[in-house]
Amino acid sequence: MSNIYDVANELSRGIRDLPEYKAVLASKEAIDADADAKALFGDYLVFQQEIHGVIQSGQMPTEDQQKKMQEFAEKLQGNPIVNEFFTKQQQLSVYLGDIERIIFDPVQDLFK
Repeated sequence: MSNIYDVANELSRGIRDLPEYKAVLASKEAIDADADAKALFGDYLVFQQEIHGVIQSGQMPTEDQQKKMQEFAEKLQGNPIVNEFFTKQQQLSVYLGDIERIIFDPVQDLFK
């Protein structure tokens, strides 16, 4: 059998060769090339980390944070460049979800 790390590296290269991966990469480059899209995306990532920290600490987002989440959703959907990125990312996530299920199938077998 091949070295498991070689297989993992081959999988990494295979993911990078997917048209869906390349589409996400091109969408990210489009964000980086547009000042408004880049600022919106950066603000969103900072806010996403904030919310992640709140949830990790066992708390629920406050009403203000929930309102801000809704406002971000509207802004993200309203920006065609950023919206395209999330659409392309979602298409790639189908592959990633399938790969995750396949990889973790042996681990799941341990708990049956």
